[in-house]
Amino acid sequence: MGESTVGGDRPLVIDPFDAVPGLAPLRDAAWDGDWVATRAFFEKIPSAEAEDASFAATLLAGVERTEWFLEKAAKAEPADPLPRTLLAERYIHLGWRARGRGLAKDVPWDQAELFQDWLHKAERLLIEVCAEHPAYVPAWTARLATARGLSLGQSEARRRYDRLAEHHPHHVEAQSRLLQQLCPKWGGSWEVAHAFAGECASAAPDGSHAGVLVAEAHIEHFIDLEGAQATEYLRNISVRDELHRAARASVLHPDHPRDWHWTGDHSTFALAFSLGGHLTDAAPHFAALGDTASESFWRYLPDWKSRFTEYRTAASAML
Repeated sequence: MGESTVGGDRPLVIDPFDAVPGLAPLRDAAWDGDWVATRAFFEKIPSAEAEDASFAATLLAGVERTEWFLEKAAKAEPADPLPRTLLAERYIHLGWRARGRGLAKDVPWDQAELFQDWLHKAERLLIEVCAEHPAYVPAWTARLATARGLSLGQSEARRRYDRLAEHHPHHVEAQSRLLQQLCPKWGGSWEVAHAFAGECASAAPDGSHAGVLVAEAHIEHFIDLEGAQATEYLRNISVRDELHRAARASVLHPDHPRDWHWTGDHSTFALAFSLGGHLTDAAPHFAALGDTASESFWRYLPDWKSRFTEYRTAASAML
């Protein structure tokens, strides 16, 4: 599980639980349906690291059949915000999986209906949690996903983010979710999306991984374009320079820790630079990744694992 051999190359580790050993106990607890061990994992996350809690909640949501033991935990501990928030994240995951990755106009009505049903279930849980625990950041993070999926609009998404930012102003997981809302495909604009990504990256301390938001915005913009226009977009020197500055201030900064986010961050920068033909700039990100990769944004490419290894080989020749 979590490995893929591409073109005779070394196995590519794509499961974040395998790429980051510190996350393995959470997967083990989920596989065992062990609520006590799951809760113990989250209790070990310092309160100041609210982003790590949201990140772990998202990963847990992707583990199959976790809704069964999370529903029992939410019922057994009705005053605790954690089981309800984790259950909501699982419902959100099930909803987006039912919907698929296409544009809204291309989603069949039955898939769209199931998507809405799951998100409404999640939203009801999260409304309760946020009313009872208004400073509980993981729940506000989850509500950014439901705001987008339920088409609640830009203003409501901003309101939810602002509530979260009162308590955690540099929460990159939440900022990434709002960034999606700010893209044109969800009713925003490229001007607003790029401005938000740049503002978050500039405001964050040096060594934070917030710079990845700049790369995310440019990749989304690239995907929105077609043909030669798309090809030229990431080749633009001003875009490359912006990506380079963001990388140096974040994942390539001497103060950047090798935390739970490192695989996704380096993978995203590697993709942005590779698509633009800037293999020299992509090289340090591939070097940091080694045989690990995150599919988060790479999945936009057909046969992305092969493309990853091809770009990695070409970039390695630049070192």
